[in-house]
Amino acid sequence: MALSNATQIPTTFNPLKINPLRFPSSHVSFLSPSHTISNSLTAAANMSRLNSADFELSTITALSPLDGRYREKVKHLAPIMGEYGLNYYRVIVEIKWLLKLSEISEINEVPPFSEDAKSFLQGLIDHFSEDDVKEIKRFEKITNHDVKAVEYFLKHKCQSNAEIAKVLEFFHFACTSEDINNLAHALMLKEAMDSVMFPAMDKIIKALCTMAKDNAHISMLSRTHGQPASPTTLGKEMAIFAVRLSRERKELSQVEILGKFAGAVGNYNAHLSAYPDVKWPDIAQEFVLSLGLCFNPYVAQIETHDYMAKIFHSFIQFNNILIDFDRDVWGYISLGYFKQTTKAGEIGSSTMPHKVNPIDFENSEGNLGVANGGFSHLSMKLPISRWQRDLTDSTVLRTMGVNFGHSLLAYKSTLQGIGKLQVNEARLSEDLNQCWEILAEPIQTVMRRYSVPEPYEKLKELTRGKAITKESLRDFIEGLDIPQNAKTYLLKLTPHTYVGTAVELARTVEHEVNKILNGAI
Repeated sequence: MALSNATQIPTTFNPLKINPLRFPSSHVSFLSPSHTISNSLTAAANMSRLNSADFELSTITALSPLDGRYREKVKHLAPIMGEYGLNYYRVIVEIKWLLKLSEISEINEVPPFSEDAKSFLQGLIDHFSEDDVKEIKRFEKITNHDVKAVEYFLKHKCQSNAEIAKVLEFFHFACTSEDINNLAHALMLKEAMDSVMFPAMDKIIKALCTMAKDNAHISMLSRTHGQPASPTTLGKEMAIFAVRLSRERKELSQVEILGKFAGAVGNYNAHLSAYPDVKWPDIAQEFVLSLGLCFNPYVAQIETHDYMAKIFHSFIQFNNILIDFDRDVWGYISLGYFKQTTKAGEIGSSTMPHKVNPIDFENSEGNLGVANGGFSHLSMKLPISRWQRDLTDSTVLRTMGVNFGHSLLAYKSTLQGIGKLQVNEARLSEDLNQCWEILAEPIQTVMRRYSVPEPYEKLKELTRGKAITKESLRDFIEGLDIPQNAKTYLLKLTPHTYVGTAVELARTVEHEVNKILNGAI
């Protein structure tokens, strides 16, 4: 039957039509062979223009999907772990160090600041802006040194304050760049975890606790090695993940975030050359602690990064557990144990209209893999530095935010997926009703109690590779030489009721989680 005029496909419609100016024939094999050399040269020139164009950075021109497609979901990390955040924390460290110097009585050259001067310096922190970062970048174009650019930026900003202008050269006093950077990175990590990552982790744990309690009583067929096994409950399986994730969340919160401030090779050489009577190790410790960090006195030029390796390893483990969860839920959806709510207008497949795919859990799994790859490199590379330091850690540390970003994106995807789940109790019950053979375990165990010979072997002969029904099990139980009360107990068992302590474990999971986290959520 011919299509009506309303649905007739236009004869000019070509779904594979390619703009020849964007794709030269040498790059696209299915273009018309009638393409002329002239057109190819024009196309090549146009491609050159596109490749060299200075596109303004936006969500559609960003190289990283975190700053492009997924920007909205990870935007809260950007001001903490991006270039803005790094320079912001550098400014904090430089200013706080100058203020600390003004409190040391032996340093007469930097007298205590007036309240007005302190307010001026604090204002540089409180009102630090994107324009300030751009100004720092202008200095960096001259210095080709990012930390020195921050020092010059602060000196420039403070020239207008007569009191501070007298002590400009005490910005960055006795510091190596890594004194500033290691504290800035530590503050970035602390803020990112406390403000963004921990809350996201806690939401997942809380959601799993809710799932566990709400579904504590819903029996489910277990599968070990992919085969039917003793029943559990859906809630108890969710509780397992809540507890596992809580333990890693706790581990992360207990890692001491360290800082050093001991000069070029960790010995306060420059400090002592200028002020030999000052107890610089004590001053450095006070300063690092004042920033909310822990102090590492045994260092070379860099802080050893061992604590960072611990943090990143813990993130890997948290993420691995979440991958395990994502895959399990993916499987339960495949089995029909969960349905997914749909949203008007959304499409699951470009060709199969019926599809409702578990895309949130797949997105989460994929991003967790990317994050773990980066975290793995960070945790293995950062503790290693040639002699007193090499610069390989510097470029690697700039990727911290990328790995946090992919993790955060995954956490949000998992949460979104959980929010779409609807338990299909009928499907769960159907599987249980088809697997009466799983009651072989309690029957042979009760037989052991009453010294029935070869209980395991008898049940193996009855059940292995055979279709077992409620009736065949009943006949077997009736023929056992065991007390009547034991028979009555076994006859009452069903695949739905043989769940052990699963219900109680699911109902009490929140208490267990709170015990692990000590009230963290």
